[in-house]
Amino acid sequence: MSHITQSAVHCINPDCQRPYPQPWGNKFCNSCGAPLELLDRYVPLQPLGSGGFAQIYTVWDEKTQTEKVLKVLVEDSPKALELFTQEAAVLSSLQHPGVPRVDADGYFHVKLFNPKPRQLPCLVMEKINGRTLEEILKKFPQGCPEDLVLNWFAQAVQILQELHKRQIIHRDIKPSNLMLDSSPSVTPLQGQTEGDRVVLIDFGGAKQFSASKLRHSSSTRLFSSGYSPPEQVTGGIVGPSADFYALGRTVIELLTGKYPLELEDQQTGKLRWRTAVNVNPQLASLLDEMVQEDVRSRPANAAMIQKRLAKISRPLPPSGLFSQLRNNVKQASTQASQRFRLLTQAIKQALANFSQAVTKTVIFIAQAIIKTFQACLATIWAMILTSIGACFGAIAGFILAYRTSLGRQVVELILSQLNQLVPNTQPVFGADILVFVAAGWGTAWGLTVSGCFGQRRRFLVASLMGMISYGFGWLILQLITPKDSGEGLVAVILVAVCLLTLSLGLRSHHIVYAVFAAFGSAIAYAVLILLKLAPPIFQFSSQPAWSELYLPLTFFGSVGFLISFWLGVSYYLIVPGLRFFGWR
Repeated sequence: MSHITQSAVHCINPDCQRPYPQPWGNKFCNSCGAPLELLDRYVPLQPLGSGGFAQIYTVWDEKTQTEKVLKVLVEDSPKALELFTQEAAVLSSLQHPGVPRVDADGYFHVKLFNPKPRQLPCLVMEKINGRTLEEILKKFPQGCPEDLVLNWFAQAVQILQELHKRQIIHRDIKPSNLMLDSSPSVTPLQGQTEGDRVVLIDFGGAKQFSASKLRHSSSTRLFSSGYSPPEQVTGGIVGPSADFYALGRTVIELLTGKYPLELEDQQTGKLRWRTAVNVNPQLASLLDEMVQEDVRSRPANAAMIQKRLAKISRPLPPSGLFSQLRNNVKQASTQASQRFRLLTQAIKQALANFSQAVTKTVIFIAQAIIKTFQACLATIWAMILTSIGACFGAIAGFILAYRTSLGRQVVELILSQLNQLVPNTQPVFGADILVFVAAGWGTAWGLTVSGCFGQRRRFLVASLMGMISYGFGWLILQLITPKDSGEGLVAVILVAVCLLTLSLGLRSHHIVYAVFAAFGSAIAYAVLILLKLAPPIFQFSSQPAWSELYLPLTFFGSVGFLISFWLGVSYYLIVPGLRFFGWR
């Protein structure tokens, strides 16, 4: 053992600043003072890697003069310690060639004092010289040969039978946790050749169970994605069938060369693997039963799986011409049945996809109809309130201008300021400005009260801008000649509606709303004038009667109606379209 005695020693203290190399023969680490010879027997040689919460080392056993594996718990948490202690107890209680052996003193604690006092849990076990099935699978990207996989499968079931007989669940079966021991000194088990002994490793997730606990207790949420069954992933009740599920998925991966999640149907979660590889139909049926989501549909125990594997592995007796013909017919029938089943599944899948598409289409159409109906109701509600507000404002302005002394004083003040801008302004045309201003206030108030089109509902700002915009529109009307044409009212609409819309507190695209509302309302009113459905102009006499309010009410009410309509068109159609094309 000269190569051993001349090797350096590795310190197992996870906080050591210089764990390697340490001189052979030292009892303590030169860097941190931690023990280097554990239990006066085990000498750590080199790290093998990490697994879960532990660091793994190769150690030299001075007593047996053999290499072994040391597992050191480096995670300082109660749950990690519980799982580590559980693994030590399980391995110590097992004496089976398919499980790494652990001596009676294989589980112990090492006292550390640097950087702080602590107990470092350690577990020494048999070293398995070989490769994992995950490493072997890399040489077979299209899947391993069926006879090899069948041999590994049968050995793994034997190991599970021993574990379950002792009421132990492994809970983490996958290709990386199944090794082939290549040691020539290993005595082969029944049905295996020398050098292909399957060994189940990594018992960090192993768990004791009992029949009574299986009915009432749930499991710690510990799982490996792609291999663990649904009840284990969700933290439900886990029994021996969880190991059968994981083993079934492992065997399918070995046969196909594909990770189980790559074979899953996205909608049902079932594995679609039979078309990826040609295997014995009886073996395929067994594996399909083992990976069922429903626990009750899986094999009840390992003995049942072994019985079916024995039938699959049993060689067929020599057959005569009639037997060969019968076997050929049976094989053709089986293949036809499989193809028919695949065709049936494809048809069911197509029907399911079609039904899903129809359902989504119906839901989309229903949602579109509902949204359209809601948009129409909101727009109609805004049109009604805006028209009512405009008419109410026009009436209030008429009363103020022609039925109160305050109105005459306001008119005189306005005329004194406007005579310089508009020469020869007659008093009869001065009082109606109050009607315009009040109608603008009522229009803005009605629109804001409706709360439609995503407004911020700024009553004060909207009201002031409504009065200013309609007053400015009245001024435009005085400047346009001839006054008996409809051009004046169209210009009033363009100016007043544009300014009013900009003040409504809409969320975005203010220019778009203003342009569409102003031009849409103006063009619509011009068309009404051309069709002689609206008066081209209106004016009050010096002492107007109530009957003269008919034309102003018609004008302001229709303008409010048109403003709301075009705001609705902009909010529900134009602006969403602009956002769709990237104008945010």
